This record gives sequence, C-alpha cells and structure tokens, in this order.
Amino acid sequence: MRVLAHFVPGEKVLKFLEPQMDWLDIRYCAEDDDETFHRELPDAEVIWHVLRPISGDDLSQAPRLRLVHKLGAGVNTIDVDAATARGVAVANMPGANAASVAEGAVLLMLAALRRLPELDRITREGRGWPSDPTLGETVRDIGSCTVGLVGYGNIAQRVETIVTAMGADVVHTSTRDDGLPGWRNLTELLSVSDIVSLHLPLTTDTAGLLGRDALASMKSSAVLVNTSRGPIVDEDALVDALRSGGLAAAGLDVFAVEPVPADSPLLELDNVVLTPHVTWYTADTMRRYLEFAVDNCERLRDGRDLANLVNQVAG
Repeated sequence: MRVLAHFVPGEKVLKFLEPQMDWLDIRYCAEDDDETFHRELPDAEVIWHVLRPISGDDLSQAPRLRLVHKLGAGVNTIDVDAATARGVAVANMPGANAASVAEGAVLLMLAALRRLPELDRITREGRGWPSDPTLGETVRDIGSCTVGLVGYGNIAQRVETIVTAMGADVVHTSTRDDGLPGWRNLTELLSVSDIVSLHLPLTTDTAGLLGRDALASMKSSAVLVNTSRGPIVDEDALVDALRSGGLAAAGLDVFAVEPVPADSPLLELDNVVLTPHVTWYTADTMRRYLEFAVDNCERLRDGRDLANLVNQVAG
C-alpha cells in the first residue's frame, strides 16, 4: 500500500514503522516541498496529512487515493467535500494529541502569566538583578486565577484537570448549556476569567469568534491562550488590545497566517509568548498518531470499516 506521509520522519518514527515495511510503501515529503508532493500524488493510496492544506486540485491529481488521514483532529485544512465527491475517505484522530496540547496550553499560560520570555531575556543580558518591582504587581499564580475554557472537548477537559490540581477555579463554555458545573455563556466567561484558553475547531461559526468587542469585554489583567486555530481570534484586534493594555498578555501557538509573516506585529510585543503550532508535537503524540494511522491502513487493506471517518463515501 503506497502511503504519502506529508512530514519528515525522525529516527523514532522510522523505527516504529519498520515492522510494517513488508506491506506499507511509505514516501515522505516535507510540508513545504510541493514539487515532491505533487510528484508522489499520482501513486498515493493514502495520505498522512498534517497541516499543509489539501485542496480539490491536489485531490484531482491523485487517481488512486482512497484515504486522507489527518494526523490530529481538525480537518479544516482538507477539502472534505472534494474528497467525498471523488470517493476518498477522510479520517481524523480525535483525542490522540489531547495530552500534549493540554500540557502545551498550560505551558503557555504559565509563560505568559509569569512573563517568562522577558525574564529570560533580561537574565541573559545581566539585567535580572535587582528584581523588577512590577513583578509583585503583575505576575500571578495559576492557582489564584479563574481559568475560562472556550470549548470543552478532550483537550479542554485535560487542561481543567491540570489547572484544578494547581488550585484554579475553572469555568467553561460550549455550544449549549451542558448542565455541568462551571458552564457559562461566552460573554460571562470572558468577563470573569483571568486566563481564557481556546479549544475550538475552526468553522464558519467560530471564525472571528473573539473579535474586538469580545476582547474588550475581558479583564485588562487577563491572559489569552490559543492552541486551537488562529482565525478564531481577530489578530489585529488582539494586537491592539495587547499594545494598549486592554489585555495583559497572550500565549499563542496558532496564527491567522502560518507560518507567521516576518512583519507580524505580534513578533514585536514583549507580552506575547509564541510557539510555531507545535503544542501537539511530541514523541508521545507521534506514537499515538502512527498507531492510529497504521490501524486504518490495515483496515483499508483488509476491507474493514475505517475508524474515525468524518465523511461518508460509497463503499
């Protein structure tokens, strides 16, 4: 079975997959290498997809393709309608990266709340002593905060477990009142939270969800963390809020445009912690991804039902 893996493997990935090499023919391609990607597409039966969008035009160049398997949960980077029209199954891996993204979200909370990038820089420059007296006015413990989770799926619930153990109060919102303790509507959640953490898929309903008015309704001392998708936040409005003191800080793993443009004003702000869409990317998550990916390839090979399909195609 020919698989086009749209990423560059490390040694652990290759070692994990070695026992499958008698029936899997895996061709690897860096996400920014479109030449190799399009050269391999005509022979691919399965694509292991990460982030580089797969368009209808891409799919039209893959006549043998039977499955696009997202390594992750969000399928907004796949033209699912075009895949369905061509009889190509699309599957994802819900929950496989939940532990890693949850820890990454808490990492960003702590780094933003504790002004970590700034303190790291001034310490390296020899300016860390005497201590900045504003630390005692601005830096806080997570355990003293109310953490608001926007979206309440696998990742958000893991974040809740971690920050609750640290002493935080947690509120959450979701599509509708779920009847669980701590549920708030979005307006109330934004107004009461010291940390707001986003855990939503990107859809037509969630794009721009945190616009200028929503950001203005947050506490000026609040921290915004986004490990879901960049376009959920109005990035221009966020920059304005961070510059003006409307928000204290932000921790961002995702952006409106990825990679982040070199002229993005976010790169100039001291009160922003940035990572390049990698909170999911750990050895542990990669192992889980590969387990899911190999399992669905085995199902495809053996004519069994595929797991975690997000579309319906004719048998």
